[in-house]
Amino acid sequence: MNFSKGRAAFAVAAVVIALLAGILEYTRTNSPGQSAGAFAAGLIAMAVVGIALTLPGITLPGLVLGGLFVLAGILTWTATKRPGIIWAVLVIEVVVFAVWAWPWLRSLRSLPRLGTAWLGLAYWFFGILGAIFIAQWKVAGQRVAYAGVFTVAVLAIIALHTTGRRRGRDLSIGMAAAVLLGIAALLLAGSGSLFDSVHAIPDNASARMMTDRFWGGPGLYYHPNSLAGFMAVAAIRIGFDRALLWWQRLGVAALAAFVLSICQSRTGFVFAAAAAVVYLGVALWKRHGDVDRRWPALATPFVVIALVLTVGGGYQWVLKDRFADNPGDVTSGRTDTWRKVWVDWKHAGWAEKTFGDAKSSRAVVHRVDDGNPIEGPRRDLNTDNAAVGAFRRGGVLGALAFLLGLALLLWHAIRRRVNGAMPAAWFTVGALAVVPTIATEDWLIGGTNGAIWLILTAGEALTLLQRDEPAETAPANDPEPAVL
Repeated sequence: MNFSKGRAAFAVAAVVIALLAGILEYTRTNSPGQSAGAFAAGLIAMAVVGIALTLPGITLPGLVLGGLFVLAGILTWTATKRPGIIWAVLVIEVVVFAVWAWPWLRSLRSLPRLGTAWLGLAYWFFGILGAIFIAQWKVAGQRVAYAGVFTVAVLAIIALHTTGRRRGRDLSIGMAAAVLLGIAALLLAGSGSLFDSVHAIPDNASARMMTDRFWGGPGLYYHPNSLAGFMAVAAIRIGFDRALLWWQRLGVAALAAFVLSICQSRTGFVFAAAAAVVYLGVALWKRHGDVDRRWPALATPFVVIALVLTVGGGYQWVLKDRFADNPGDVTSGRTDTWRKVWVDWKHAGWAEKTFGDAKSSRAVVHRVDDGNPIEGPRRDLNTDNAAVGAFRRGGVLGALAFLLGLALLLWHAIRRRVNGAMPAAWFTVGALAVVPTIATEDWLIGGTNGAIWLILTAGEALTLLQRDEPAETAPANDPEPAVL
């Protein structure tokens, strides 16, 4: 009875919040049509919250780990001009993660075994050395802080999988729930323009050229590519887990079609399409015991892709030139950035060649043709390529660490464990499907926008460190009940 009352109370709260979104939009625009659209957007956002909170097996550490990474990622676009807010979140992460990472030394021994650790941590430590060798003390100090945050995050995941009563808990479902809650918050913040052809955008030069893509709304913005990546990894984690309820999996699939369409992200689309193909391959491979091989489960990912290409207008934006000054460049200027990375490396000294660029803590790239006036200021550009990013931030050693980490991750995703069990199907699909995104995004090397990397880290840790329990069976501890 209490369970039913809880769901009824949530339904009432969802309608009230959606009504408030509609009323707020009406006071802003005095338009009944706009108000109705905001109300519908509010209902969609609260439906996403409902899916997230009803997922079985959510653990508090998984939800908090994922939530802090999601928050830090969103703040990189929401609080661009207020870096102190982002650093405050990173400080909270260090404290929380350090508590869960205990005992630190025991967890540290398992760190080199994880491919995701080599992918997301090694370049920070190489970058610290590079900054020290050329006496860039401020950069070195900032990189120590970044390295500390992400290292204790991985140590926490290791400890939570291997220590005492916490052993065997699957953190990834809580992380996926956190991602869904982040998506819901963005949908609610952007409810006023969710169905408009011109969306609300942050005060940013690149955003002003992409008003046709969904960014969120006042007070909460996120880059559409990153939002689409969030959606794809959540859909992989939830949609390909046959232990979850059918309506949760179908609901996430429908949400994926919607979010990918409004974000118009080529990389997110490629991630989702690769996941559909890989899942079909895993099903035909017949080595995973936890794969749903019924035809609706196999067809649903392809239906999502078809909807994005047709109803979602993907046929118009998949090959679209986003910037008029780069006709024919579907990479949106990325190739120019990669060339600049190579030129900078050739002109660097031995320390930066070996350990990475040390001019800024995140090794951002500056180009004259960045869209700003020739006199400046120059925009801080990411590499938007995981391999190039590791090379830029960690030099030759960073590139080698990236290759090692990728090889380990893929090996752990496809090989049988000592007890004969295969990894969870969602982890195999996620690890293989993320590979094509290396070409146009930094997702695989983590950072403040590292929720995708974090979920893969949790999947790899569960696969590698829990040898006593098959990945496709229930954990030794009963999963925690859904929140609702």
